[in-house]
Amino acid sequence: MSAKAEPSASGGPASGKITIADIATEAGVSVPTVSKVMNGRTDVAAHTRERVEAIIRRHGYQRRGDDRSRRSTLVELMFHELESAWALEIIRGAEQVAREHGLAVVMSESQGRLTPGHGWLESVIARRPLGVIAVFSDLSATQLAKLRARDIPVVVVDPVGEPGPETPSIGATNWNGGLTATRHLLELGHRRIGMIGGPERVLCSRARVDGYRAAMETAGLTVDPDLVRYGDFHVEAGFKQAAVLLARPDRPTAIFAGSDLQALGVYEAARAAGLRVPQDLSVVGFDDLPLAEWVGPPLTTVRQPLQDMAAAGTRLAITLARGEKPEHRRIELATTLVVRHSTAPPAP
Repeated sequence: MSAKAEPSASGGPASGKITIADIATEAGVSVPTVSKVMNGRTDVAAHTRERVEAIIRRHGYQRRGDDRSRRSTLVELMFHELESAWALEIIRGAEQVAREHGLAVVMSESQGRLTPGHGWLESVIARRPLGVIAVFSDLSATQLAKLRARDIPVVVVDPVGEPGPETPSIGATNWNGGLTATRHLLELGHRRIGMIGGPERVLCSRARVDGYRAAMETAGLTVDPDLVRYGDFHVEAGFKQAAVLLARPDRPTAIFAGSDLQALGVYEAARAAGLRVPQDLSVVGFDDLPLAEWVGPPLTTVRQPLQDMAAAGTRLAITLARGEKPEHRRIELATTLVVRHSTAPPAP
């Protein structure tokens, strides 16, 4: 049996000697309920879990054999997939902040799944990083609860869906980016503008498409549903969807691709159709990856501050790991249009 906790100056059990029974008594719940909270179970009411977690933190309770007191020097950066120039920009931003704090970044991947499997969670718990930055991922409520129960804060960068109220997130102004890109094409004189978004259910993709629709409607134009296509943010999807658009007898004179990689696919589809960029087809991308400046012609695109987003997410995770209250739990960084040579007025 655990030794009885001695009273502290505040009248409660002494920090470090508190038992699960003491926590249950102070929280006004049963011992099994406290155990559920500590093991990350989700079948506990949110307000009850928050109350129990606050008591655990206040007393610095540690289970036998629990090594949470050891300060980790790792920050976990979790991607749904790693092999892209987009991921490299995120890594650079996270590593910069980690170095400033004397930390190292460990990377993991969920093999293309937006929600990682059970094996990933077990590995993270075994590593006990200072915090987890989940990039373009959708962790389950159970996964989030289990990490939170082990004092491993999670910050989502570029969330797939709407994060819950307990999950801090870093994003970009995707709607405004979509609006700005489409307005640029409208100002050049384009009226039939194709749109190739990312996956339909992904938050950032929906916002970019909505920005496109808003710009078109504000200009007094009806959005032709046949000109709106969806891909997966990769080159192949851009090529496939652009080929469909460009095969139409009333093909668009411009295409806004929801990512730079999809824009590269549009370039290739245009070449296959015997069209020149931008003389016959204007193209706008989204992200402003380093390659955007070096393709031919250099790509007009919406700059998404990927390195800054990763840096902000890493700082936020470190702040939470220290037990400090962040100034903001929801951050959206500004997007900006970078005009290069892939856009021009439509041919007469």
